[in-house]
Amino acid sequence: MSFASFDSKEDRFINEINMTPFVDVMLVLLIIFMITVPVLKHAVDIDLPQASSKAKDHQLEVLSLSIDRNGQYMLDRRSLDGVGLSNALQEIVKSKPRTVLHIYGDKKVEYDHVARAMSIAHAAGIEKVGFVTTPREK
Repeated sequence: MSFASFDSKEDRFINEINMTPFVDVMLVLLIIFMITVPVLKHAVDIDLPQASSKAKDHQLEVLSLSIDRNGQYMLDRRSLDGVGLSNALQEIVKSKPRTVLHIYGDKKVEYDHVARAMSIAHAAGIEKVGFVTTPREK
């Protein structure tokens, strides 16, 4: 609202926004939220039964498979061919089914050798395969 005296000869309007009602509303909203937020509860109370069993250890076995530029496979520092790699991975998966394979492929290796290693790992039962790279320098 603008207020002016009736005595003034100029008809000027005050074109400023009155911030008092805005601040009042914001303070009321702040107080309401400060009161209601601690009252809200986002969890369900459940009384869980107790058991004497131990939690299973879900440690993942991580294997490192290196493929050099000639296509030679090295599983955890053991040099293997395709058949030897398949047999070794199958034995490991039998004893530890949750196995992860990290493939370290040389930059110059042919894609066929990497694809063959992934196929052998999949046939052996390995579900998680990752490719290890080095970060680029800026």
